[in-house]
Amino acid sequence: MSSDKQYEGELFATLAPASVSFGGRDGATVDTDKAKVLILPVPYDATTTYRAGTRQGPSAILQASQHLELLDDETGQEVFRIGIATLEEIEVDASSPQTMVAKVRSLGEKILEAGIFPLMLGGEHLLSLGMIQTVASHTPDLSILQLDAHADLRQTYQGTEYSNACVMRLASRYGALVPVGIRSLSAEEFRWIEEEDLPVFYAKDICNQADWQEKVVAQLRPHVYITIDLDVFDPAVMPAVGTPEPGGLHWYEVLKLLRAVCQVRNVVGADVMELCPQPGNIAPDFFAAKLAYKLLAYRFESELSLS
Repeated sequence: MSSDKQYEGELFATLAPASVSFGGRDGATVDTDKAKVLILPVPYDATTTYRAGTRQGPSAILQASQHLELLDDETGQEVFRIGIATLEEIEVDASSPQTMVAKVRSLGEKILEAGIFPLMLGGEHLLSLGMIQTVASHTPDLSILQLDAHADLRQTYQGTEYSNACVMRLASRYGALVPVGIRSLSAEEFRWIEEEDLPVFYAKDICNQADWQEKVVAQLRPHVYITIDLDVFDPAVMPAVGTPEPGGLHWYEVLKLLRAVCQVRNVVGADVMELCPQPGNIAPDFFAAKLAYKLLAYRFESELSLS
């Protein structure tokens, strides 16, 4: 057995059945030979600091995804035909945040060794660190495109660097960070941004610009990991997050950015994080599911058009 097949065997041992996977019975695959995408749901939120509940986000996204129309209106393609498999929800280890980051990193390693595109659903944003670490170890010249309301660049928070508030400071050790949509940060973070000369695209600066997406793309290296904290969106369209910040981005402008990045850069992995479901309000769950599907449509657009 080759090393790739060995990794696949270990990885797909916990594959969810199609009926409860991303895209549902018609959109998911359990044929491991045909899977190009693996959905990794991680229900963990131990370091959230305001409204808890993002541990329920992955299951809410997966449930909402069962009701997606599987034809993408922009690309004209049925995106699920690339082969989308879903792991069962990852079992939480509550011993420490470091342990959960390491768990994600280990799973990410198996996904990449199997030659499959990872799309993680969270769960809190700290988990992104594990996947970024893995992708960076396989990918030279990496950029990290961070879509987020919060800078998440503190050195420590509440006595530890393993916190949501510090995740992008940690991630910056593994790739060139390009934050977009930022509108909440501390004085410490503001000073560090200036010291490091980070190309931050503040929400207040891009809200009235017509070409800001092109400026973001110009800052990115050839290979890109996309991490989306759903609070990058305005609370008017995405209220179901732990800390909803006013003045956020909107659906079509974010889609325009994602498509532009996927057209001219090699997107090597992605995540959609921080959905905090609201009882009785399914719109944010569906929003997050469709966002994930749109991202896959853009990432695999050229391959789908050839099939």
